[in-house]
Amino acid sequence: MTTTLAPEPTTLRAVPDIVRRRLATLDNWLDPHSWAVTGVIVVIAAILRLNGITSAKGYVFDEVYYPTDAWDMLQHGVEWDEKTNGPAYVVHPPLGKWLISVGEALFGNTELGWRFMPAVAGILMILVLIRVAYRLFHSVVLAGAAGLLMTLDGYQLVLSRISLLDIFLGLFILMTFAAVVLDRDHYRRGLLRALETGGDPPRVPWWLLTSGVMLGLACGVKWSALFFAPFFAALVLVWRIQARRSAGVPGRIGRDLGWLILTLGVALVVYLATWTGWFVTDTGYFRHDRARNGRDEPPVIGALMNLWHYHRMAYEFHSGLTSKHPYQSWPWQWLLLGRPVNFYWPSATGCGAPSCVRQILLLGTPVLWWSFLPALAALTWFGIARRDWRAWAIGTGVVAGLLPWFYYAIKDGRTMFSFYALPALPFLILAVVYVLGAIMTPPEGVTTGAARSDRQMIGTIAAAAYVVLVALCFAYFYPIFVGSSIPYDSWSQRMWLGSRWI
Repeated sequence: MTTTLAPEPTTLRAVPDIVRRRLATLDNWLDPHSWAVTGVIVVIAAILRLNGITSAKGYVFDEVYYPTDAWDMLQHGVEWDEKTNGPAYVVHPPLGKWLISVGEALFGNTELGWRFMPAVAGILMILVLIRVAYRLFHSVVLAGAAGLLMTLDGYQLVLSRISLLDIFLGLFILMTFAAVVLDRDHYRRGLLRALETGGDPPRVPWWLLTSGVMLGLACGVKWSALFFAPFFAALVLVWRIQARRSAGVPGRIGRDLGWLILTLGVALVVYLATWTGWFVTDTGYFRHDRARNGRDEPPVIGALMNLWHYHRMAYEFHSGLTSKHPYQSWPWQWLLLGRPVNFYWPSATGCGAPSCVRQILLLGTPVLWWSFLPALAALTWFGIARRDWRAWAIGTGVVAGLLPWFYYAIKDGRTMFSFYALPALPFLILAVVYVLGAIMTPPEGVTTGAARSDRQMIGTIAAAAYVVLVALCFAYFYPIFVGSSIPYDSWSQRMWLGSRWI
């Protein structure tokens, strides 16, 4: 069980012994220690996300939209407008609402019903993050730290306990990245085995195709998943070229591009499958738009043309959404916690003080979130100095999750909220964990056993102190993450940035 950021081999042919040890690590995915840590953290995460999940009564913030759409989809197969007794015009794909409807089918149209599946998605997100971190760092300690940091993040906790779409988007984007990383590892393993046996390099990249499935599901929740497609495709292309070059195996980039195109085709098919309810009924919005306007509507093709028209109208809505909102924020504010979203503010009693407050505030755990920018700076430095593919992979996820929003903010002034940053959160946490691993790893110049042990001990203590500090900060802010009734003075003391948090 390693506790440091182990170096990665860069040349398959030059360091076969290191590569074999690396591949042995890949095959050891059933390591009992890693799964024991995973299990403990996931149980803690589940308790925090499910306990008292129904305490906020009624619809919270945008729950007025998605749970009602989900319930209507169970009755009609598509979103429904009760006022007109006809199809409703909505601007997000249906998969997230179908997932919410699973909980409603199990527990009814209740708070538990519409919040159950977001909580499950939040818990699964932590599980996947732990396994991705273990795959990246080959360290049970660092993998556990990644899972624990997400478990103790108020931002992820709140979005796991409220029925919005973003938690599903974050889960599927993280699963897409996990599949891309697995594809890299298995492609390199296949090349090494081809070198050793004289056989053929790997043929069908099943993990790459799996990433297409996950990307299609992510797009079926929100279109912003498309931001990640070109960045992840670039990672795949660069990794394959580097792997063949280091192994001395000939290959053509055209084959790689062909598999990427097929993967995107898989994503498109999966995305269209998320619209099944719209396809199989005749009542969906714009379902027979061409026929209604006297135009030809051939089978299948006509439905696809109507769906394309629907998408064009929805995109125009999104790109033109500039109305002001008291809790809107800009992308450059998100990592600084410049404008969190107030989800819930009912009347409150029973706190033992004359004036009580109950609030659910979409606020990241400050100690964790305010360490993201320094961690990204360090990640960039390590990526350049060490030429470590893991640093660049993590940074790519951060850029894909945040940079496009800067473009839309500057270009269109589009109305945005801090929960749009959720898909970038796992990569931000991985950046912090990467830096913690670097702190725990003795510098290359420290070679003697005693010096290395001392340096590693100091780094480990510093990293552990940071995680404890995050946990204490989470515990302090916990009442305003879950809507507990607290005295007004206690609530006011937690408003560290004053009016920006109120």
